Amino acid sequence: MKKTPWIATLLLLASATSLAQGKKDSWQFGGVLDITHTTRALELGARDQGLQLGHSDLSATGPVGPWLRAYLGAVVETHDGKLEKGIEEAFLETTALPYGLRARAGRFASQVGYLNQQHQHADDFSERPLLYRAFFGGHWNDDGVRLNMTLPTPFYWMVGGEAFRGKKLVPETWDRVKNPGIATLVTKFGGDLGRSQSWQLGLSYIKSRRVAALEEEHEHHDDGDEGHEEGHEHEHGHGAAFSGRNTRMLDFTWKWAPSGNNREQQVRVSFETARITKINPFAGKGDTHRANALSVVWRFHPSWEVGARTDSLTVAMPHDDHFHKGRLREDALMLAWKPSHMQALRLQYSRQRDAQEFEHPSKRTLQLQWVLAFGGHGAHSF
Repeated sequence: MKKTPWIATLLLLASATSLAQGKKDSWQFGGVLDITHTTRALELGARDQGLQLGHSDLSATGPVGPWLRAYLGAVVETHDGKLEKGIEEAFLETTALPYGLRARAGRFASQVGYLNQQHQHADDFSERPLLYRAFFGGHWNDDGVRLNMTLPTPFYWMVGGEAFRGKKLVPETWDRVKNPGIATLVTKFGGDLGRSQSWQLGLSYIKSRRVAALEEEHEHHDDGDEGHEEGHEHEHGHGAAFSGRNTRMLDFTWKWAPSGNNREQQVRVSFETARITKINPFAGKGDTHRANALSVVWRFHPSWEVGARTDSLTVAMPHDDHFHKGRLREDALMLAWKPSHMQALRLQYSRQRDAQEFEHPSKRTLQLQWVLAFGGHGAHSF
């Protein structure tokens, strides 16, 4: 089934709601255009060689009565030479529950890790770290429910859980799976250190009943719950290249700005690590997937930023009942010009090294990215 008519229908409903609500509680509409030229595609990368349309979207958000907020997001991008499109997010979220509770239901991005819940146009680099590209297909959106609680502590402390179908992350499975296929537990802590510094620490756990099918089963295996509806050639969405039953993640971010004025100058340091175990029924204790990402970004002028990132990925690649060790490292340098918060022009140099079992690593890649946002957009997370 083509999903394009859904987008038009949902946006028309949003427009009608906006007119009915009036200016005070009106809906906001926005969009993001991402155009990127890449000299050579990166291994596990999301961007093809040459000029292409990157992760571009149209969105609408606003109130649905006094207790709910809705968000609708449609995405279009080029992948493997094809134009892909679909509904990336469509959810309802509560706005007035007691005791710091907030519930969400529909299709949305999981809150695991630091970057996954963030829209890709807000990233500091033109490609996400190897951790996200290998374990989440770049950006993991799924169909499910979420319940969070912000605790009444003197510092920021959130705990939350999610339950998802899981087909967006692992389309083809080892055996028959009932819904929900994947559950997550997340807690995040944060606070300020004086006027100039702030920090956030996150811990995430993913429990998956969707163990990926072996290579020889991919063409004919059907897990029996939703069939092959996610396999259409031009539908947006990419699953994980490497997965397993248990995923544990840690993320830490520290920010510094003189007297808290991050518009003039800011330093951002971010570290994420993840480990996946129980890859499939043949995996032993030593057969795991691991990834780390460390980035530093310096805004040295209100309109200019420079940054560096280093990633590492170590995986156990299944071949029948045994595994081959795969390894890949990636380094990136970027320079970005941001004349306003609505646009960015980014030049990024990347190189991949120490490749083992990966067939097409890129020794050097240049990417020139232009991101233009228009209309209304919600505030980005920490």
